Amino acid sequence: MTALETRLWLLQRVTALVMAPLVVVHLAVIVYAVQSGLSAEEILSRTRGSVFWALFYGVFVLAAAAHGSIGLRGVLREATGLSPPAVGLLAAAFAGVVTALGLRAVYAVVIG
Repeated sequence: MTALETRLWLLQRVTALVMAPLVVVHLAVIVYAVQSGLSAEEILSRTRGSVFWALFYGVFVLAAAAHGSIGLRGVLREATGLSPPAVGLLAAAFAGVVTALGLRAVYAVVIG
């Protein structure tokens, strides 16, 4: 295993550790919102301007983008005949797209 592979393996484990409590909180918030019968408008009124929710979901997006792109890199490396640079480029592009779309969603929910 190369030094890069070792660092990516470690980064994927760290992002999993970061995401685990975020997923639990996210699901708890969904359950609360559904059981309380909150409308989308009511939910957005509670998230608008919240630094907490901006940071919470911003970290979630960054961790998920890194975690997923590392996993995709491994799948592409094992399941395709692509060269290592092509695999790395596709994984990086995936991370960029997921990050951009995720942060745009956070902006829309928190800023409007």
